[in-house]
Amino acid sequence: MPNINVLNMEGKVVGEAELSEKIFAAEINNAAVHTVVRAYLLAQRQGTQSTLTRSEVSGGGKKPWRQKGTGRARQGSTRAPQWTHGGIALGPKPRCYRVSVNKKLKRIALFSALTSKVAANELIVVDNIAFDSYKTKNVVGFLKAIGAEGKAMIVLPEGDNHFTVASAANIPGVITAPVNTINVYDILKYDKMVIAKDALQKLQEVYA
Repeated sequence: MPNINVLNMEGKVVGEAELSEKIFAAEINNAAVHTVVRAYLLAQRQGTQSTLTRSEVSGGGKKPWRQKGTGRARQGSTRAPQWTHGGIALGPKPRCYRVSVNKKLKRIALFSALTSKVAANELIVVDNIAFDSYKTKNVVGFLKAIGAEGKAMIVLPEGDNHFTVASAANIPGVITAPVNTINVYDILKYDKMVIAKDALQKLQEVYA
């Protein structure tokens, strides 16, 4: 199994952690990653856009002029699409954009994303991520000490992490996530993935 250094919150190496080959040394499947990321982004769409058709626009019940003899094109309503204030032809209506992705493909994509993080030296394991007060500057200093400045994703173990979550909330480009909610899109979006050792163990217990 591949090993990775474990840092403390001051950025010093305090040990090593074993990484599961199944999860962190998998074959990278770009097609699976693309499918899962596309499905994730589509699921974020509200799908509430809507336009009015000619039957839904108020007015237009009276024929604007007689059928024949005027020299103009025949018209039946002032709410037809070619009229100003008329309805919209073939416009968007509320719909669901979700696409189904099976569990096996999701796992392949997740393992591919995690493997790519290890290969690019963008995975940082910390022995314990814990703060005792609501201080944004503490999280900023912590990220600087471990070399995770910029866009970073902090993965926390399940439980009470309110100090960490609240303190990191105001830092641009930084998010926190419980280990049971991580997804392929966020893993790839952020430059560094900072994960607590307990969260790493939980991740490997579930998937390995």
